[in-house]
Amino acid sequence: MTEQPPVANPINAAAIPMNKITATPSPINNNQNKPAGGSGKNILSVDLGRTSTKTCIGRDPGDVVFIPANVKQMTMEQVRGGVFESKMTDPLMDLWLEYQGNGYAVGQLAADFGANLGVGQSKVEDALTKVLAAAGYFKLKDEISVIAGLPFLSLEQFEKEKAQLISLITGPHVMNFRGETVSLNITKVWVMPEGYGSLLWSEAQPTKATTMPDFTKVSVGIVDIGHQTIDLLMVDNFRFARGLSQSEDFGMSSFYEMVAKEIEGNVDSQSLALISAVNKPKGERFYRPKGASKPTNLDDFLPNLTEQFSREICARVLAWLPERVTDVIITGGGGEFFWEDVQRLLKEAKVNAHLAAPSRQANALGQYIYGEAQLSAKSRS
Repeated sequence: MTEQPPVANPINAAAIPMNKITATPSPINNNQNKPAGGSGKNILSVDLGRTSTKTCIGRDPGDVVFIPANVKQMTMEQVRGGVFESKMTDPLMDLWLEYQGNGYAVGQLAADFGANLGVGQSKVEDALTKVLAAAGYFKLKDEISVIAGLPFLSLEQFEKEKAQLISLITGPHVMNFRGETVSLNITKVWVMPEGYGSLLWSEAQPTKATTMPDFTKVSVGIVDIGHQTIDLLMVDNFRFARGLSQSEDFGMSSFYEMVAKEIEGNVDSQSLALISAVNKPKGERFYRPKGASKPTNLDDFLPNLTEQFSREICARVLAWLPERVTDVIITGGGGEFFWEDVQRLLKEAKVNAHLAAPSRQANALGQYIYGEAQLSAKSRS
């Protein structure tokens, strides 16, 4: 390839070597739902997960906010129904907004109204609503920049959905967020393949395990085990190898379906309560389906299902993994969940596995770092 990729094109390469960036956390909301004015950047990172949207306005892992991915379009009268209590309730439990004449419930509120996680849909659908909800939660206003990720199912599909997402998000937006008028002007939008943010986050850490290589100088695979897809990215010396990267429609949703089949009764595999129970520590994994007289102890069958699913994951990873790759970054909610089994199975294949930490937040944090780098590069040019 003779042409140098444009500086703001994360599909080709990170414009600035991420190990040159200090990892000092930017002052952000500190979980107090404050605006990002302290950082002076107003960068919103949105990881469009299928279980939850992970979003942040700074580099502190503790301040990444998880919003369930459920979205429900409603009448404005329906969505305004809780306005009398909106100032008293946890915003994450009562996220709603009005935009262009339509009402939207987001997260737990949407789930309460019957919305599912949208498994099987394109992540472009409802993306604008999720971005606006995240901006409203962080009390962002006026001019902001947004960075998001999409699955890399193919180069053609990624480029098509990337263009759609940028077109949807870019520009001025006026919404009523939980009863208050908010004006946003989204001037910059960057979209990167899902999983790439975890590489940027891992490389930006000031201290790394002695077993972890310099990711800017080696060929590395990124395995992002999400709810809807498993994203398999190949990166050579921080050059995104788009011809070798792919996403597969196989992820935690398939695992939750296996779990649901083991439970007596009519169990919804997209239930937020079921997903929460599966991800609790051993000994606390109890789930009671609606109408059941007693809860099911998921530990009775989870270990066997976990081992079985881990083997399927590793089979897919090894079938894809380019020969020159010896190190793999495991990330995503599924990466954390299956880490012990996946690490052991990859070790048997002489592949060094490294878990992004924290793996569920790593993509959102890395995306934020990329946005910082792009704005810094622009200010210097």
